[in-house]
Amino acid sequence: METSYPTRGQIERTLSQRIQALYRTQLEHQPSRVTCQIFDEKIAIILEDSITQPEQLLVENDQEELAEQVRAKLDEAIEPQLKALIEEVVGVAVIDLLSDAKLATGRTATIAILAQTPQLRS
Repeated sequence: METSYPTRGQIERTLSQRIQALYRTQLEHQPSRVTCQIFDEKIAIILEDSITQPEQLLVENDQEELAEQVRAKLDEAIEPQLKALIEEVVGVAVIDLLSDAKLATGRTATIAILAQTPQLRS
């Protein structure tokens, strides 16, 4: 019996939807758009409008350094769940997550480094 693997597009779409849901449930903030792209053993994840209301309020009140600290702590807190979500959807271990946010643009970028290239259907 032959195993049918998902396509790259199916995995990328599922990851985007699940990551958006994770941010909505954990941070009570839904990014307007989540884009995921798989490159061999790497996944690029871009979140648009990812900055929460409290972070925006801090920036508006000249507390950008504090807002950056809050963002770093939020990223740190959500990382284990994000890693588990990626591993579940892709079926491959995540060996590293690299993340950065730009308060000025409201974007967050994460690169997931996988243990190997996921098995995908052409």
